[in-house]
Amino acid sequence: MNKVRFGIIGVGNMGRAHAFSLLNEVKGAELTAVCDISPERLEWAAEQLPEQVLRFSTAEELFASGSIDAVMIATPHYDHPPLAIEALKHGLHVLIEKPAGVFTKAVQEMNDAAAQSDRKFGIMYNQRTNPLYKKLKELIASGELGEIRRTNWIITDWYRSQSYYNSGGWRATWAGEGGGVLLNQDPHQLDLWQWTTGMMPKRVRAFCQFGKYRSIEVEDDVTAYVEYENGATGLFITTTGEAPGTNRFEITGDNGKIVVEDGSLTFWRLRTPEPEFNATYTGGFGQPECWKCEIPVDKSNGGSHQGILRNFTNAILNDEPLIAPGEEGIRGLTLSNAMYLSAWTDNWVELPIDADLFHEHLMEKVRNSTFKKEASQGKALDVSGTH
Repeated sequence: MNKVRFGIIGVGNMGRAHAFSLLNEVKGAELTAVCDISPERLEWAAEQLPEQVLRFSTAEELFASGSIDAVMIATPHYDHPPLAIEALKHGLHVLIEKPAGVFTKAVQEMNDAAAQSDRKFGIMYNQRTNPLYKKLKELIASGELGEIRRTNWIITDWYRSQSYYNSGGWRATWAGEGGGVLLNQDPHQLDLWQWTTGMMPKRVRAFCQFGKYRSIEVEDDVTAYVEYENGATGLFITTTGEAPGTNRFEITGDNGKIVVEDGSLTFWRLRTPEPEFNATYTGGFGQPECWKCEIPVDKSNGGSHQGILRNFTNAILNDEPLIAPGEEGIRGLTLSNAMYLSAWTDNWVELPIDADLFHEHLMEKVRNSTFKKEASQGKALDVSGTH
């Protein structure tokens, strides 16, 4: 094989962007088919994509067509696991959009199906290609920061207007999307949080506010506190209702702290590790000498979405290691599921979470929803500049 024939399921916002990337930007990839249940979107595909790109109205028809080797799944979140499982059964390589799904019970079934397959399985965690976070991960893994003591991420620059939520009937509903800011905007940060630090919390306490800033039924404002096995603590604050927002990730360790903000990586490095200073210092007031080190970082985005598509294509053609294995999608989803469950039960949630209990609470939200959305415009949005 010298070309990977791709199909895309879902040619809405992100699906369209991926289609043009596969047509023009990814060496070794060929877009041969698209699929959508919407006649309007298939009409868009007929008008905007080359005539040789086949169009299907059901995933079953696409999978059975023999026209693709790999599928990019860019549908609403609930559909990711069942479509991925079916694609794997048909012997296809699978790349899913984030998040991995809505609830970990379904995602674990997807992971199990991938484990039983010999196909490549990836997730669109495109921020893993960002040199900023790659360098952060390297610094922490190398021991430069020492043992982690605290993580704080304030990610409030996910501003979304009411018109954004009105653009799709599935958006910001328990039945259609399965959540709000944690499930739609924050999967990247939740993944990077655990990926760069190499740590998952042992328990979570979260406070979610639902429809605080917008006419939606899901959460648009969250504050979560976590505790780790080594005694470290963490804070995660997010919203879609503030402007201007902040994106600041701060990690404190025995050897100082690292701050990621405004595209820069700053290491406030202690000349003497804090535990060593504390054990030997006898002067009363005082603290370790600290050096402000601006860490050089490549200013490119590392490829972003196209970087993941290139990597996934090369994984199929040349067995290149995946930047974002699909199986790892369950980690960030576990964090968001834990935050929801904590807010719903008004209590601490231990990890690993009780997947059945979470699913019960989520389905109760779906069944008991009385939220009525205004008539949806149902239009695709320009996703340039988004993650």
